[in-house]
Amino acid sequence: MVSTSAANPGIGDPALLAALLSGEKYWPSEPRSTYELGLSEPFLESLVSKVLLSGGNCSGRGIAAEVCLPFSIVESTLERLRTRRLVTHVGAGQLNDYVYGLTEDGRNRARVFHQECAYVGPAPVPLMDYVISVEAQAIGDEPIRRSDLADAFHDVSVSREMLDLLGPAVNSASGLFLYGAPGNGKSTLANRITSCFGQEVWLPYAVIDGREMITVFDPAYHRRADLEQNGEAATHDKRWVRVRRPTVVVGGELTMDNLEIRHDPVSKISEAPLQMKSNCGCLLIDDFGRQRISPEDLLNRWIIPLENRHDYLTLATGKKIQVPFQQLIIFSTNLDPADLVDEAFLRRIPYRIEVGDPDEGEFHNLFQLAAEKAGCFYNPDAVDHLLETYYRGCDRPLRRCHARDLLMQVRNYCTYNDIPFEMLAEHFDRVAHGFFTRVPTRDMQAEPRPVQTSV
Repeated sequence: MVSTSAANPGIGDPALLAALLSGEKYWPSEPRSTYELGLSEPFLESLVSKVLLSGGNCSGRGIAAEVCLPFSIVESTLERLRTRRLVTHVGAGQLNDYVYGLTEDGRNRARVFHQECAYVGPAPVPLMDYVISVEAQAIGDEPIRRSDLADAFHDVSVSREMLDLLGPAVNSASGLFLYGAPGNGKSTLANRITSCFGQEVWLPYAVIDGREMITVFDPAYHRRADLEQNGEAATHDKRWVRVRRPTVVVGGELTMDNLEIRHDPVSKISEAPLQMKSNCGCLLIDDFGRQRISPEDLLNRWIIPLENRHDYLTLATGKKIQVPFQQLIIFSTNLDPADLVDEAFLRRIPYRIEVGDPDEGEFHNLFQLAAEKAGCFYNPDAVDHLLETYYRGCDRPLRRCHARDLLMQVRNYCTYNDIPFEMLAEHFDRVAHGFFTRVPTRDMQAEPRPVQTSV
């Protein structure tokens, strides 16, 4: 692995030179030997054997594409297996290639490999290579300016005062609390913050430590970047995937199990925890204080990583490994942070920003933005009617989500009645009753009547 900030790319490698000139801090160069892979020959043989066991006969280049390794390295591995009569040629392939298949002995051996670890896919990278990549691409080394933050929120209504609060907090890379009433866009703010860093990062599909496999890439959180347009697809280590800086969002479903390496005892494959998947990006704890775990338990789990910027995880073997804890952590809550955690935790999350209700001017702006996205004309008179009828008279607080949600209900009403989708006062009147109906909570519900029984 080559970090372009510290290594000489070499005259013969134009991809690395281009990366250096473009300001890339990390570039996974294509390995030219088994030594540069950081993987043992027995491991490569087991991985190739499992590919043939699960997928059947395949060409050498097909296997190389499956395990994301150069064809020359895979070809050498197949020749070693063929010498031991575990693999045989079953046909000719294109471009001096062959179609390979397992022999009976090879099939039996591949089953043993599968029982030891069922992983089949891109070859992993050594854990230390992953650690180096995270340190080189951490968001703390990418300070943002006012213009960067403004670009990230170009289509979201955010006041200048809010940007002035968010900017220093984001540059601290130490985390922040976003608190305030529900529906005011705390989650939207958190999701947009990551995009202000702009730069994409390299992430391995999986890492390996000893014989322990840990999958890192997760399509649920990691969005691939398109390298084909830049002509870079054939010039990097295919075990790495280029992704947008991740934003990992978890809510009330968060448990302590999500914060540790999860090991499947059947497949013998481990999965990286959420904080590891969010490295070089943002980890949003939404609705903080309403998780299945208490804030105190989360405090005790993360108080040291927040201070030292690294975490300790336990493998299935009991071995502890040190991994980077390099992400911007955002706690979004409807509750007062001081009521959730103690002073020691708040000291490690020094930025606490209240997201308040919009004023009427911003409320109009929110409807204008929502109308553009929904595909209808903005009608300020209809918004004034809404404010006068359903907010001012009953002292109802304004919420940033109301513009989008009300307009969606108007669109659904117009679609159902087969009429043009327009922002009209009468349409708001049609949907307002259901939208503003207050759902009673348990405390508001009447006490149940005692049940009379006959003797």
